[in-house]
This record gives sequence, structure tokens and C-alpha cells, in this order.
Amino acid sequence: MYPWFVYLHILGIFGFLLAHGASAAAAFALRRERNLERVRVLLDLSTSTFGIMYASLGILLLGGIISGFIGRWWGRGWIWVSLVLLIAIVAAMGSLGTRFYGEARRAAGLPYMVGGKPFPATGTATPEEIDAALSRANPVLLTLIGFGGFAVAAWLMIFKPF
Repeated sequence: MYPWFVYLHILGIFGFLLAHGASAAAAFALRRERNLERVRVLLDLSTSTFGIMYASLGILLLGGIISGFIGRWWGRGWIWVSLVLLIAIVAAMGSLGTRFYGEARRAAGLPYMVGGKPFPATGTATPEEIDAALSRANPVLLTLIGFGGFAVAAWLMIFKPF
């Protein structure tokens, strides 16, 4: 059964990365876009795959945790570091992404979140305020956190150094 749960874990990773790719593409496109309707479309595209992304994250976790038990890996340090790293990546990207793009969504007159709490759409901000909100976003930082974290996690899972 072990290979099947590792396979499930990997499918969860693929699903997560595929769904999250929409947000990444939108984030980089928003660096140069200032047309209000296009900004709204990109911000909505970014959130449109969150359901699939979080379901895939659950599959990723389920497959990895069960594989850890079947493979008797829970006594090794690499699996714990991988799990803590995943939690840190999700927390950092969730916090930064919500802060950057929640403010952009609010400015664009879309529903938004602050501190995990949803808020309804309010009036559209001025073009200068929208530009300022979009200019504060940092997709490169988010990419470095996500890609770097997943690269370290992959290294830990493949090489099992400790």
C-alpha cells in the first residue's frame, strides 16, 4: 500500500501546484495591469481555483501522513521538518498573499479578506489607490517562498538526510 499513498501524495502536490498556478500567473500579470476591469478579472482568476487548491493540499497531507505511518518514517527528522516547512509555507504565503491581494481586491471594489475574515465589496478606490495597492504586491517574494520551500521539501523527501 505504501507506493499507492506516496502516489496519492504526489498527485496532491501536482493538483496543488496546478491550481495555484492560476494565482501565480495572475499575480505576475497584475504587476503591469492597471485597467480596472482587467485587474478585477485577474484578481477573480487568482481566487477561482482556491477550492481545488485546498482540496489538493488536503490530499497532499493525507497521502504524506499515511505514507509516513506505513513507511515508519515518523521517527526520522526529515518528515517532521517537511511537515513544519509545509505549514510555514502555507502560513507565510497565505498571510502575505491575503495582505497584498486582499488590499488590491478591496481597492478594485471586490469582496476581500482581512485576517481570514471575509468582507463584502465596497466602493472602488481611486486609480491612484488601486495602483498603490497593486504596486505593494510582491509576487517574486511569494514565488521565492513557495518554490524555495517546495524545493527544500522535495530534497528532504527524496534524500531523507536525517
